[in-house]
Amino acid sequence: MPKHHFLAFDFGAESGRAILGTLLNRERLELKEIHRFPTGQISISKHYYWNVFRFFEEMTRALHQCVIDDNIIPESIGVDTWGVDFGLIGKDGSILKTPYSYRDPMTETSMPAFLERMGRDDIYERTGIALHKFNTIYQLYAMIMANDPVLPIADKMLFMPDLLNYLLTGEARSEFTIATTSQLFNPTKMNWDEDIIRKLGIDRSLFQEVVRPGTEIGVLNQNISRAIDVEGIKVIAVTSHDTASAIASVPAEGDNWMYLSSGTWSLMGVENKQPIIDKRSMLYNFSNEGGADGTFRFLKNIMGLWLLQECKRSWEKTEGKISYEEIVKMAGMSPPFAAMIDPDYPGFYNPLDMPAAIDTFCRQNGQVSPRGIGPLARTVLEGLALKYRMVLDQLQLITGKKYDVIHIIGGGSRNELLCQFTANATGKKVVTGPVEATGTGNLLMQAIGLGYLRDLEHARQVVKNSFELKYFEPAESQTWGNAYKQFQTIAKQN
Repeated sequence: MPKHHFLAFDFGAESGRAILGTLLNRERLELKEIHRFPTGQISISKHYYWNVFRFFEEMTRALHQCVIDDNIIPESIGVDTWGVDFGLIGKDGSILKTPYSYRDPMTETSMPAFLERMGRDDIYERTGIALHKFNTIYQLYAMIMANDPVLPIADKMLFMPDLLNYLLTGEARSEFTIATTSQLFNPTKMNWDEDIIRKLGIDRSLFQEVVRPGTEIGVLNQNISRAIDVEGIKVIAVTSHDTASAIASVPAEGDNWMYLSSGTWSLMGVENKQPIIDKRSMLYNFSNEGGADGTFRFLKNIMGLWLLQECKRSWEKTEGKISYEEIVKMAGMSPPFAAMIDPDYPGFYNPLDMPAAIDTFCRQNGQVSPRGIGPLARTVLEGLALKYRMVLDQLQLITGKKYDVIHIIGGGSRNELLCQFTANATGKKVVTGPVEATGTGNLLMQAIGLGYLRDLEHARQVVKNSFELKYFEPAESQTWGNAYKQFQTIAKQN
């Protein structure tokens, strides 16, 4: 049986993974996690950064593990990360500054300041991207406002996966799906938007050629190749925005389905052949981000399991180590709808103490704050499910279509309580899997790029052949319907 090996590097805001994929007879995909490591933003002098040099070190360690210890030589490597963040390269080829994290507070003033230079309607019509303060456009403008000394001497700007590909190969390219997250890319012209860049006051030459998913970037540089004693391993530009990779792995059929990529962020939407850019999509702050096979991901960002991750971090300071499994079990045993939160409340974006932020939200909205791990966790999960219902309603209104199935992918698909809550809140059948959706999509795009799979449809058939799926049917419709009416009131107030 023919076997082909690929190595995916999947970087999330909490952890990174190196996943070895083996394609069997072009029909099934087997996964093996060979290395896992924490990522996490670092705080230095009131700013938040990503330690890209440590990321690169972890990548080389994983390559050594794969080739030297496990004796498997992958045909290619692919990298995916979160969106919007970037690094700057100097004329000598060096990284000029550690990349900022999108949660850095510097954009609090830069977004409104730039909107005085260029109207929000004009920006949205040109890019089809929701206006979020963390977008690349406002990070760059924050650097301009701060007279950052690095920006004027920069030669190239590379998004996080492009930057890691550059460290692997020495080649500078911008991949389509990650470029679209920046609010600097025009999906109608399929290139960088010259007018926005001019308004920013940045040299157009800073922005690199945009390549499609599946494009070969180059091969591993000589230093890495010598260290593992292997030459010629290709580096492929996969769907390098992690959500794009995750959606590439959705085992869906037909066109009446939605996706929910559930992790630190929840990203909920549909897959389209063309972007949707109109007054309704702008009103509800939906984005048109690039996808696999020339598609667009019409989606909305929701704060996601970040709330639970930050609660866990706070609890462990006083309660000791606790697993997500234990937290979810306690949530399931707690009374329903003790309180109600909107996950997208700005105070939840990057608080010093998430339980305290939730307490503040509840008191501001005339509610009794949930006390204890179980009730607080349940409040978070119920809030997420009710927010999903709101986004579903908006999607159906904008597209004029009815969607019958929600595919939940990513780490959140392991949380069966949240999956059931999502089915209950939306009244839709929920299908979960694959769990390692982002890594799977990354690997499949490498296989497409090397010609072992025909296209996205073929890749999704491989997913169906390879992974177990779980199904959740809606229940308690009246109870959740009443809760949703209450949630709408609270969300409108906030």
